[in-house]
Order: sequence, then C-alpha cells, then structure tokens
Amino acid sequence: MAKKKKKGKIQDKNWPLPKFHFQVKFGKEVWRFQEVSGLDMEVEVMEYRHGKSKQLGTFKMPGRPSVSDVSLKKGVFTGDTSLFKWFKKNLSKVERKDVTVILLNEKRKAEITWVLSNAFPKKIESTSLNSQGSDIAIESITLAYEELEISNVTK
Repeated sequence: MAKKKKKGKIQDKNWPLPKFHFQVKFGKEVWRFQEVSGLDMEVEVMEYRHGKSKQLGTFKMPGRPSVSDVSLKKGVFTGDTSLFKWFKKNLSKVERKDVTVILLNEKRKAEITWVLSNAFPKKIESTSLNSQGSDIAIESITLAYEELEISNVTK
C-alpha cells in the first residue's frame, strides 16, 4: 500500500518567514498598520591609532549603538483619528509607550518580536490628495525611541 503524501504542512525552519502577517501593540492596545519600516540598529565605529603603532591604518572598535526612527503606515478610516490624537497629546506632555511589532506565523502565533522602548511620536503625515488617482488614503507616523530589543519567540 502506497503512503499518502502530506499536504499543507506548517512552515518549517527551511523557509524564510513571510513579512505580511504582523501586528503592532502600543502598550496593551493592538493598532493595525499596513507597513512598518526602520527597525534598524547600528554601532558607531571609533577609530584609534597610537603614536608607536607599526600599523599604517587605524584600529576600529565598536562604539555606542543607535537606533533609527520607525515609520508606521496605515489606511485612513472614517472617524479614526487615534494617531493624530496621540501625536497632539505629546505636544504638551510626552506620553511614552513601549511599542511591540510582532511577526506572526500562519497560526497567528508570534515568531519574532521587536520591542521599541519608550517610544513617542516624532512626526505625523496625513495622506496626500489627488483627484485624478484612485489610491487609498494612507497616513503615517514616525516614532523616536530609546532602545530596540529583538527576540525569537519560537524555539
């Protein structure tokens, strides 16, 4: 008797994760976005060369880490001004939030998380308007934050 081939198996570690299934949490609230970009971290390079060195070039050493601003984009919906309200509230008193970006698998389980510590809105962009186009209205917010933590949830 021939063995049946299994179809529709869960994605294994041999394939990269798709990037379209994610969620964003501001504290405990889940907000919907269509795009998140700028989850970057880099290290400042310090160069040094002492006077008696026989090396012609400089020694390069890692310095302080820094993080990029993160941009989040979403569609504009009737009556939804939550991004603008949070931005406006921060003009008078800074309200920092931990923001968590979660990459989900096909079972809606977290695979990888990015945690932006002490984030606050730096810039808000309303949609551009064009009477000759048929695109949807998109708004975006740019966040500044202090530290980025990345973790692999599944083991």
